[in-house]
Amino acid sequence: MAKKVLIVEDEYIVASNLRLILAKAGYSIIGIAISVEDALDQMEKQKPDIVLLDIMLNGERSGIDLAKILTAQHIAFVYLSANSNQAMLEEAKKTDPYGFLVKPFREKDLIVTLDIAWYRQKNNLEARLLQEVSLQKQLMDISNGKSEAKQKLLELCQAIRTFIPFDLIVTQANSASGYVNCGYLRTGFSEYEFIVETELITSLKPKQSLQKKTFNTVEEPAIFPHVTEEIEINLNSTIASERIWMDHFKMESNLIFRLNIGAGTAFSYQFYSRQRDLYTQKHAGVLKLFKKCLSNVTEKMFRPSISPVIGIPQEPINDELKLLERHEFNGIIGRHSLLLAALDLTVQVAPYNTSVLILGESGTGKEKIARAVHQLSPRRDQPFIQVNCGAIPSTLIESELFGHVLGAFTGATEKRKGKFELASGGTIFLDEIGELPLDMQVKLLRVLQEKEVNAVGANAPFKVDVRVVAATNRNLEKEVAAGKFRLDLYYRLNIFPITIVPLRERKSDIPALVSFFKNKFCKEFNKPIADVDEKMMEQLYEYQWPGNVRELENIIERSVILNEGTSKLTLKQPLSDLTTSKSPISTIETLDDIKQIQMETERAHLISVLKIANGRIRGHNGAADLLKIKPTTLESKLLKLNIRRQDYFPSQEI
Repeated sequence: MAKKVLIVEDEYIVASNLRLILAKAGYSIIGIAISVEDALDQMEKQKPDIVLLDIMLNGERSGIDLAKILTAQHIAFVYLSANSNQAMLEEAKKTDPYGFLVKPFREKDLIVTLDIAWYRQKNNLEARLLQEVSLQKQLMDISNGKSEAKQKLLELCQAIRTFIPFDLIVTQANSASGYVNCGYLRTGFSEYEFIVETELITSLKPKQSLQKKTFNTVEEPAIFPHVTEEIEINLNSTIASERIWMDHFKMESNLIFRLNIGAGTAFSYQFYSRQRDLYTQKHAGVLKLFKKCLSNVTEKMFRPSISPVIGIPQEPINDELKLLERHEFNGIIGRHSLLLAALDLTVQVAPYNTSVLILGESGTGKEKIARAVHQLSPRRDQPFIQVNCGAIPSTLIESELFGHVLGAFTGATEKRKGKFELASGGTIFLDEIGELPLDMQVKLLRVLQEKEVNAVGANAPFKVDVRVVAATNRNLEKEVAAGKFRLDLYYRLNIFPITIVPLRERKSDIPALVSFFKNKFCKEFNKPIADVDEKMMEQLYEYQWPGNVRELENIIERSVILNEGTSKLTLKQPLSDLTTSKSPISTIETLDDIKQIQMETERAHLISVLKIANGRIRGHNGAADLLKIKPTTLESKLLKLNIRRQDYFPSQEI
């Protein structure tokens, strides 16, 4: 059956041309709309599969306003625009379009973009259906469980967090059992702290002026007398019982979902996040979809046989309820909300075959996220094959990825399997995908579309069952604009992006990372060091970390190696740009600058280790032994970084 397309375009000539192109390609055009109101009227008569959407339209509302409605209704849409205003493009990007075409565009680009949009929509629908079934089952299990109310709320937090991200979840109710206001603060990936508002206010009593200004109505039992909306998103609430959580925990956005659960009880779930404007109509749609299940769970919390959530509980409350951390995230250290959000997305996408694109600067831990996706998936017992696209010569990359047959080229003395064939049944991780040559991008796109590989020199392709996880430290949108990365491949890979934030944006995780790396290297080098010098920690906080976690690990390793038996770990060498650490990070303008800093850091580190080893590379306590790498690998690094013997052993003749 032909896919139904609605064209929302106020320029008659452009719209008519689109109709002709799409009809020729086999699409069914259900109509042309010139405004948001016109589009909504036509959608009531017939629901489209895909919407082609201009940003600037007739009327007061723009295409971006319509996009928000389409997102809530799970309808795929592709933007058309001749407007290059950066602010508008950023606003459009927030709506998560399925594609973006800049006028004028080629007919081929339009057809390819629509094909990709449909592919993404199909994958999203299948994944969402499976996720919804899973969440519904979890909510039913919680509702039917025998646990007390506090535990039920904790279980609900764990079940819903991948659908509704939060740093804090709060329940409020006005019921016969009394005023209820409590919640869970997320303190780790699977760690939550139970908080009661009355205890929170008690802790704030010394701040009388703040208490009077912000919490003067908190004792009132009517918690939302003036509100009729079932769901409110990112509101700047003036209700004291809502502002207490926003202000005290420095939250930036919230989502409030209200329920009437009978017997005169009005109840609300309040989700709070430290990310600004996080919540969208997508999140509201999830809550509406599971309204009945959430009502059932909530009613069970307030049955007479179960003590209310609030008040003085029958059992002592632990300050922090810790659950077992998932072993799949071993080596990923930190509790910052932006990191936890990335881990939540990892858990959400892992069970499905959807392609994943991991974005982030060098050294942020993209490989660890890729391995977690694999370990959390049904493919966990099958191969995980990693390929660094930037490290393979362009003349060999096709053979490396797809394999070759005997005699395919000079030097092909035997048949060889490629990485895709080796990964069959499992996951292939294409690291630094932005480095892939354009001609190979075409061939990779064909593999993703057809699920088959053609070995170099082979007469016929063969099928492969491989999940693709890609990663890059480049801005692929800019690469597409510069003609260095194919638009169709970008949208094929970008079905489910996960962004890993740089270390400078989650500095609160530095103490945990330092402790982890210190313990790791103290054990490796048999150097018991009890603590970290306060001055060193201050310097680590001030530094801007262009090399991210990997650079921090290198610095801690070097500091442990150079430690001379003192009880505290100190910096033996100054950080490379400590004197300018308070300058904006924009002073580093290109990825080449970052790579150069990383190379300089690695070079200094290797030289310091070689000095400790008295210039010896091989043997016990040689530099390679201290670094836990092969001597040949170290020699290769020395050659690459132009490290000569006089750099680390000047007292000896070469």
